[in-house]
Amino acid sequence: MRFLHTSDWHLGRSFHRVSLLDAQRAFLDHLVATVRSADVDAVLVAGDVYDRAVPPLAAVELFDDALHRLADLGVPTVMISGNHDSARRLGVGAGLIGRAGIHLRTDPATCHRPVVLSHEHGDVALYGLPYLEPVLVREEFAAERADHVAVLGAAMDRVRADLAARPAGTRSVVLAHAFVTGGAACDSERDITAGGVAAVPPELFDGVDYVALGHLHGCQTVAERIRYSGSPLAYSFSEEHHRKSMWLVTLDGGGAVAAERVDTPVPRPLARLRGRLADLLDDPALEAHTGSWIEATLTDPARPHEPMAALARRFPHVLSLVFEPERTEEDRLASYAQRLRGRTDRQIAEDFVAHVRGEGPDAGESALLQDAFDAVGADAVRKEAR
Repeated sequence: MRFLHTSDWHLGRSFHRVSLLDAQRAFLDHLVATVRSADVDAVLVAGDVYDRAVPPLAAVELFDDALHRLADLGVPTVMISGNHDSARRLGVGAGLIGRAGIHLRTDPATCHRPVVLSHEHGDVALYGLPYLEPVLVREEFAAERADHVAVLGAAMDRVRADLAARPAGTRSVVLAHAFVTGGAACDSERDITAGGVAAVPPELFDGVDYVALGHLHGCQTVAERIRYSGSPLAYSFSEEHHRKSMWLVTLDGGGAVAAERVDTPVPRPLARLRGRLADLLDDPALEAHTGSWIEATLTDPARPHEPMAALARRFPHVLSLVFEPERTEEDRLASYAQRLRGRTDRQIAEDFVAHVRGEGPDAGESALLQDAFDAVGADAVRKEAR
């Protein structure tokens, strides 16, 4: 049996204020085309369908269109809610939608009730475990602690109990939205730390044939049978070197897993550039990045005049500007307290102006700063005297 494993669509998300709706539409076109051409038996969507609990209307319409197209193909789809989704909103109409072969699994209490697909080699049970917020589901699972290991472990115990009651040879697939130990995170994922522990061990999923994970945005293999598909698009510059894809997973009659990556469309490559402004504008080696989305980190000792405008003339798609001025080794080693020792409040303020603007205040500005500090000091004395 063949599955297409994807996750973290984040419909409605933008990239540094640039709308990704067209890119997300292109991805869904690609997904539907892959389902058709690769003879897929079921689609697995491991959470974070939307980017936020109340998504914009355009994102909802895009999701609705995708569901209709998948239903028209007659290929079952199992989809869980992630930590970005509102489980209750995503799950509205799940019973009715399920009749069309789109199975939304958003209720933690029903995570042990699988979608069962019949096959010549025997049944395959697909269990959808929505994102489990420990504090909210601890009581449902009678977990000893309100942390991810406890609640997800209790949910998996229910899954294994259901699987044990099924006919011998029933193969199993679990969809989960979690941070599994061994996975590599990036900047665009929301922190799900609870009780100081965010990660769960891969051994927690023992007893099932394949685990389709969501949450981490890099496509990666935790173990042969435990994989993240990653997000289909880049959502932060920390994903500059990600190869965005889905997993095409084949489960043979004995439960052995074979998987291959299916690349997803790239709307525009990412590039992180670092150096002095003049170097970034003149370096011929950077010509390859003129069509990329750019994050530029400037290392000029003083902030250049209108650097974003200058960069945009060479890199029309520059989106992010970071200023990290070059410092001497002595500056880097000195602690903040050491740098401030012996300096007056006005001198500290003047240093801040110089850091932000690239040059210190003139005589008139210094006088204004001194007047402000004198006024604050006088006001403090009057309050103490009351």
